Amino acid sequence: MTRTVSLLGSTGSIGTQALDVIARHRDRFDVIAIAAGGADPAAIIAQAREHRPRLVALARESAVAEVASALPGIDVRGGADAVIEAAALGADVVLNGMTGSVGLRPTLAALAAGSTLALANKESLVAGGALVTAAKRRPDQIVPVDSEHSALAQSLRSGSHAEVRRLVVTASGGAFRGRSRASLAHVTPADALAHPNWDMGPVVTINSASMINKALEVVEAHLLFDIPMDRIDVVVHPQSIVHSMVEFVDGATIAQASPPDMRLPIALGLSWPERLGDVAPRLDWTHAQSWTFEPLDEDAFPAIRLMRDAVAASPLHPAVLNAANEECVQAFVDGDLPFLGIVDTVRNVVEKYQAPARITLDEVDHAEAWARERARAVIAAVRG
Repeated sequence: MTRTVSLLGSTGSIGTQALDVIARHRDRFDVIAIAAGGADPAAIIAQAREHRPRLVALARESAVAEVASALPGIDVRGGADAVIEAAALGADVVLNGMTGSVGLRPTLAALAAGSTLALANKESLVAGGALVTAAKRRPDQIVPVDSEHSALAQSLRSGSHAEVRRLVVTASGGAFRGRSRASLAHVTPADALAHPNWDMGPVVTINSASMINKALEVVEAHLLFDIPMDRIDVVVHPQSIVHSMVEFVDGATIAQASPPDMRLPIALGLSWPERLGDVAPRLDWTHAQSWTFEPLDEDAFPAIRLMRDAVAASPLHPAVLNAANEECVQAFVDGDLPFLGIVDTVRNVVEKYQAPARITLDEVDHAEAWARERARAVIAAVRG
């Protein structure tokens, strides 16, 4: 049966790979909406011409006229509300591949519409936390697309929730695996963007280098699978072949392994619980290979410990951490903050935040705005 798909973040890394998967399985999927920021109108036009969605949503309203003139017969809308409308169309599957906490409202809109949410926008779950989990209409409504969480979801099929002892989230180590904290004092954005295994967008790649990305993934695993934070471990696995593991109470550990290719978890997000054929390369067992696992150096990469503290502090502290990090990453790219200043500044912001008694969407907005303002002030002080 053909599934309708609304794709958010269509011109990003996740979005373009999702459209590649869909193009190879046109009998299985019908793209009814695509949404993007609008910085690359030519790419959006090409995608819409190939897949003929009924709606094209652009966050950047200035791009609407150009795109609309090239796509007669297709509804082209602009602004943040247009992206939310694309999420709320009622597609069978909404794949949220947006970057940043701006994806929270589309995530909630997709859940409210009853769509299956294929979630690659981890920031919306981290920022929205209890709001997102409470918005689910059925237990399996959110299907993770991050390779680690897809691996956990696949491995969890091997036992019941009560039989799970620990989740083990693997990390490539990013561009700076094995480096000491002192050696990271003068690294550049170009250094941080040189990921050894994955082809990702700049924000995710820099977050991987700082291990903030893995910190977000730990809290995402906590929320997706209802496992306490102290039963989720991180292990460094440089080959990025084992994407994560589940340890069960009898001592068994179930792992999901495949070459590093995001098309596999994307395809599962679109077709869950079924598998599509010939989505990504297979492991080649005819050649000798070694997989290694290393403990995380929390002195050089303290982001995960910081996230554990944030989750313990309040449901809104992770939103503060994420928003502050987004400001710090941009400052690092702009040359206004050293690499080590990213997590140091985020810690400063998180430790100063005082959470309200309850979490609402307005309170998430307020917490993020406060975090961004505080982070900018700290960055300005560092810059002098």
